[in-house]
Amino acid sequence: VQLQASGGGSVQAGDSLTLSCVASGRTFTRYTMAWFRQAPGAEREFVASITPAGTSTNYKDSLEGRFTISRDNVKNMIRLKMNNLTPEDTAVYYCAAASRTTIFGSDWSSTKGTQYDYWGQGTQVTVSS
Repeated sequence: VQLQASGGGSVQAGDSLTLSCVASGRTFTRYTMAWFRQAPGAEREFVASITPAGTSTNYKDSLEGRFTISRDNVKNMIRLKMNNLTPEDTAVYYCAAASRTTIFGSDWSSTKGTQYDYWGQGTQVTVSS
C-alpha cells in the first residue's frame, strides 16, 4: 500500500489543524493505521493508532483529548484532528500502515514504529507561539 499524507502547515499556538493520509490499493480495511511524528533533533514518536474497522483507537498519553484519529474506509483515508496546538507539537507527521490487525483474536495495535510496514512521506506541522 502507498500512503500520501497532507494537511500540514504553519499555525499559531491554540489553532487547530487536520492532517489526512490517503492510501492506495483496495485492501485498506486490512491495515491498522497510525500517525507518528518526529520533531527536529528528536526520535520519532507514536501519536495515535486506529484499528481496521475504526472501532478502537490508541493515543500517546499526553495527546489524548487534544488529538483525534479517525478513518474513512470508503475513501481509504485516515485523519488526525489536532486541537489547541502548541509549539511542542511542531514536527513532521507521518502516517503508517501495519498488516497485522489482530492478536489472539482481538484487535492489535502498536506504539512501535518498527511494527508498521508502510509509511507515508510526512507532512510538516509548525506551531508558532
